[in-house]
Amino acid sequence: MQKTKYINLVIIFLTLFLCLFGMLMIYSASSYSSEVLYGDAFHFVKKQFFGFVLGIAVFFVTYFFDYHKYYKLRFWILGLSILLLVLVFVPGLGISANGARRWIGVGGINLQSSEVAKFGFVVFTACYLSKNFVKTKTFKGILPILLAGGIICLLVMLEPNMSVTMCIGLVMISMLVVGGISFKHFLILAFPALALVVVLIVIEPYRFDRLIAFINPWANPKEEGYQLIQSLYSLGSGGLFGVGLFNSRQKYLFLPFAESDFIFAIIGEELGFVGATLIVLVYVVIIALGIKISLNAKDRLGAYLSSGIIFVIAIQLLINIAVVTGSIPPTGIPMPFVSAGGTSLSVFMGAMGVLCNVGKQHENTVVSVKYNKWQFFKNKQKKIKTIDNK
Repeated sequence: MQKTKYINLVIIFLTLFLCLFGMLMIYSASSYSSEVLYGDAFHFVKKQFFGFVLGIAVFFVTYFFDYHKYYKLRFWILGLSILLLVLVFVPGLGISANGARRWIGVGGINLQSSEVAKFGFVVFTACYLSKNFVKTKTFKGILPILLAGGIICLLVMLEPNMSVTMCIGLVMISMLVVGGISFKHFLILAFPALALVVVLIVIEPYRFDRLIAFINPWANPKEEGYQLIQSLYSLGSGGLFGVGLFNSRQKYLFLPFAESDFIFAIIGEELGFVGATLIVLVYVVIIALGIKISLNAKDRLGAYLSSGIIFVIAIQLLINIAVVTGSIPPTGIPMPFVSAGGTSLSVFMGAMGVLCNVGKQHENTVVSVKYNKWQFFKNKQKKIKTIDNK
């Protein structure tokens, strides 16, 4: 128990560090543009601080809320996630910006529905797998997860928000793999998913233009290739140790969305390769400790919940860094805990509360885990408890 408590404390400390570091970098990245556009250098910092305060409250709620109770609430959580995504398209509630409808506006507060839906889907999937893990070997057994994930991905795609759609899709496949899906079914899901991505890119001109810009951004440096080029300039100018905190040149309206989707570029510019690497290592430690909590969870629900949360963090981080470094075509997705975005920050902090709740309920008798190729939570010595749905 003491070891688990230590793990939770480290996770909480590192999460708070990333949140505070994020606000510092948001100020550095947005102070000039905020002053120009809003007349307030702290515009984005204030919004992020509000999300941080709300996130602390959500963290405490989820930390002290027994995660086993999510099982009875799983359909309500899934239904609420879908409802929030539908409300985005309701006139008067949905907010349109940059050609997309991704927010709900209520009383001056904007909520990004897809951020809530990501973790709502994780909760539903974890609950289903905890009771039906034997059925994952059959296609019929994984159909409810595919149906729920398909509905959520479709609604997010219609916003449109391809980056979050991709994130949810990858999380779904990852959780199915952890749940013991067969290799045959994995291939059956993977190939159509890749084909769908190709179709979605081809049918939308702006997505195809982004792909071309990714292949050769200098072919059109003032339009489609502009953002990636500026991001690479930002990273490249940082060198080994950076130009110094608050000394970024790219933040002076050269790099679009410097405070959100491309904040890692500003981190690399101001803190250099060394600073950027250290920040990535903080995430690696959180992910590693989250995996440890998952492996030592006292039941399958805890194992699947914690692994799902870690998948979201890891996948979103990888996509964000890959976009900033030009490793994949440009698509907007925030860096967890660091990028500007009150909804994202609050929801991620709530998810960390769930992760720590699983960790604190870890029993002294640790269930041994036997690894095989596709099922991570297969019992080796004794039957892992499942959640009673009665």
